[in-house]
Amino acid sequence: MRLVLASASPARLAILRGAGVEPLVEVSDVDEDGLVAELGDQATPADTVSALALAKARTVAVRVAAAVPECVVVGADSMLFLDGEMVGKPGSVDAARGRWDQMAGRTAELFTGHALVHVTGGVPGQEVAGHATTAVAFGSPTTGELEAYLASGEPLAVAGAFTLDGRGGWFVEGIEGDPSNVVGLSLPLTRRLLAEVGVGVDTLWAG
Repeated sequence: MRLVLASASPARLAILRGAGVEPLVEVSDVDEDGLVAELGDQATPADTVSALALAKARTVAVRVAAAVPECVVVGADSMLFLDGEMVGKPGSVDAARGRWDQMAGRTAELFTGHALVHVTGGVPGQEVAGHATTAVAFGSPTTGELEAYLASGEPLAVAGAFTLDGRGGWFVEGIEGDPSNVVGLSLPLTRRLLAEVGVGVDTLWAG
């Protein structure tokens, strides 16, 4: 049994490796903006991240099923909920600066959707999905610290324009909930979802 990670996130890969799993990595090509638009304004934060995670897992499961006939495909998607709005990757320095102007000195919720597709006999089968939420209390970086952080490029391609396991960790005052969820993949939730499809984490451990 192999675990396939449907994500390009080096942080998610590092979490799994640190937890004893050496996954195959296959990046999905899901149109995230299109799916969010399709879900509409009535979708809750949990609905949104869970739907995105499941779309990624499904796409990759179909792609790898023939080559990896016995596997579990894991998809994930993280977004920060702040001021009634779900925010993902800022993509630009100006957008990231705006996010930090909003969240400095405040607490926001980081939602991560998790989805698994169990491939057996080369056929995608059982699907399960869920989400984890962690409250994140942000500090207030000085202007110089923030500009240096933005210039590093780190916050531009991560949900909420911050990391817990990188330079952004200097500006996180505390968390309430699962820390691995903030990094990008909740190990406790992933373990529960694996159990739902009949896979024990010990069967995925590498050596």
